[in-house]
Amino acid sequence: MTTLTLNLSDEHFLFLKKASARLNIALEELVFLGVKDLVDRNQDDAKEIDETVQDAMKYVLEKNAELYKRLAV
Repeated sequence: MTTLTLNLSDEHFLFLKKASARLNIALEELVFLGVKDLVDRNQDDAKEIDETVQDAMKYVLEKNAELYKRLAV
């Protein structure tokens, strides 16, 4: 596991500290769960974006194949 150091404003720190106290969990656990949720939700989005980018690149390469051949000469 990797350790990450965050710089938070006093307001953000206080908010997280109060939230962790309300939930009766450690501040570190609250932050970990928030980051984990963000990453988990965005992994599916990232896969979708990767596929869209690959499709777009394929389209552009196929559409301009003849031009690329002429420019290479």
